[in-house]
Amino acid sequence: MGRIIVGRQPVVEALRAGTQIEKILVLQGVHGRIVQEIRSLAQDKDVPVVEIGRQEFRESASDATTQGVIAVIATQQQYVELEDLLSIPTGRNQRGFLLILDEIEDPHNLGALIRTAECAGVHGVIIPKHHSASVTSAVAKASAGAVEHMAIAEVTNVSNAIGRLKENGYWIVGLDAVGDKLYTGVDYKTPTALIVGSEGKGIRRLVKEHCDFLVKIPLHGKIESLNASVAGGLVMFEVAKQRTTN
Repeated sequence: MGRIIVGRQPVVEALRAGTQIEKILVLQGVHGRIVQEIRSLAQDKDVPVVEIGRQEFRESASDATTQGVIAVIATQQQYVELEDLLSIPTGRNQRGFLLILDEIEDPHNLGALIRTAECAGVHGVIIPKHHSASVTSAVAKASAGAVEHMAIAEVTNVSNAIGRLKENGYWIVGLDAVGDKLYTGVDYKTPTALIVGSEGKGIRRLVKEHCDFLVKIPLHGKIESLNASVAGGLVMFEVAKQRTTN
């Protein structure tokens, strides 16, 4: 079986996005408004919906939180090229906003960051080919289906990708616990690429050296750091706020 998307909302988003779905498996006896929406969207797109028993369903996906719905995708996640990401804001006549995820290895964090990026108006996400979670069914579910709407580029060398972004007028902003600027103290109205590093390690030193700004989020409690997806979300929505405020 090909790549699967599990969970009701992720499957809805995959259908809406026009993802090439081979079939949808529904556990017998599962009903509800979203399940009916899935059936309706699938019918509109000529995607077969197959009801199966509990044993067969468990064999199709071991994830206990499938919510009784699985979409089977014929192919693996299709990554785009870096140049494709650069063309997206140009085609929309917008200032570029990209997210670089430096070695985010937790699938749930990766999914959550992609979900927030889609909601904040990010044009595309860049992830390293090595030492990073790839876009799997777990990531798709954690993103609530946002991976089906987000252009994602997988690159061999993050530093080289940053160099290409700079050639195209992007300012590179790294999120760092000891950054010299507050995250609210940078002008994000120019083309911007935000870098979020992994929990614990943060942004790698060589990647950090390519940043134009290192920004921090002030903390007022006893815990020394935020979850990577929460921290990234704060900065992404600061960018969104600045771009929508006159």
